[in-house]
Amino acid sequence: MLCEHFGLCGSCINTEGGYEGQLLRKVEKIKNDFKNYIKDEISIFQSPDSHYRARSEFKLWHDGDIMRYAMSRVKKDSNDKGGVFFINECPQVNEYIEALMPKLLVEIEKYQLGSKLFGVDFLSASDGKIVVSLLYHRKLDDAWQSEATKISNILNISIIGRSRKQKVIIGTDYVIETLTIDNESYQFKQIENSFTQPNAKVNENMVTWAIKQFEHCSGDLLELYCGAGNFTIPFARKFNKILATEISKSSINAAKTNMDLNDISNVEFVRMSVEDFVQALDGVREFRRMKEIDIKSYALNNIFVDPPRSGMDEASCDFAARHDTIVYISCNPTTLLRDLERLSQTHTVESMALFDQFAYTNHIEMGVKLQRKF
Repeated sequence: MLCEHFGLCGSCINTEGGYEGQLLRKVEKIKNDFKNYIKDEISIFQSPDSHYRARSEFKLWHDGDIMRYAMSRVKKDSNDKGGVFFINECPQVNEYIEALMPKLLVEIEKYQLGSKLFGVDFLSASDGKIVVSLLYHRKLDDAWQSEATKISNILNISIIGRSRKQKVIIGTDYVIETLTIDNESYQFKQIENSFTQPNAKVNENMVTWAIKQFEHCSGDLLELYCGAGNFTIPFARKFNKILATEISKSSINAAKTNMDLNDISNVEFVRMSVEDFVQALDGVREFRRMKEIDIKSYALNNIFVDPPRSGMDEASCDFAARHDTIVYISCNPTTLLRDLERLSQTHTVESMALFDQFAYTNHIEMGVKLQRKF
């Protein structure tokens, strides 16, 4: 990928040597940091070189009478306060978003919806359906909705107007994404302003890799931090039953919708924090949300975890260590390394993978399979 803003944009900061150069640096760092745990070669899953992001956020800057997309400028040192700069292109975003961006500004100016507009977010599916969120520092009235509806119809997009304590939906606030995972197609409802994996191709590889780590496992699966079911739904065709937890209400609701979209019926979702869930399973406390769950009916020898950047706490690690097979997806190698120090007391690292979800950044996504020591 070539971008005229390399070296200036705070989004792409790992650009020396192009895509291969930034990937090589990531691989070398992981090999060095995890050298005590690597059993075989690390599996490397590359990103497309360009047009890989299906969701993106841009500042909207008013340059006199002209509106411009803007990004944060990279800071040169600790004393640099940063700032913004106008962008003419963003080859990170997929082709649908890229084509829409200039057209959207033309229509916003034409229908005079730019007053106190400060941000634009894009969410796209692989079929070209797009939800655009317009972020305002003012109340949105009926006149705004009427004009925004015209833009929605002209550009064939859904539009969300957001301001303080206000969300106006024109069309839908979600897209239906189709992913090919382990040679099967799955549909996922992806909601505006909720987390979804932005790099569809790498996400497909990541979920497929995770499924293969359970290739010789049987019985049921326990999943912690399940989100909207990105892994859960494909896992459901591998295991007899799945018990999955997530604290976010909107994510749980989306996960249940995704069950229906994919004709899945062998998953039970519980809206609880991991800490509360562990206490419930151990009988430390009783929770109303667990009342309908027959935990004794599960044969839980396998566990899958996909925690936030903070990783797992000691109690959660100790709980995961009760299971024969652990598959751990991490968005933060630092906390993964910390957690492996604890998990490796009872388990051996069998395989490891690097998923380059966020090309041209320093961000690294990883996967690890651990097997109980016997």
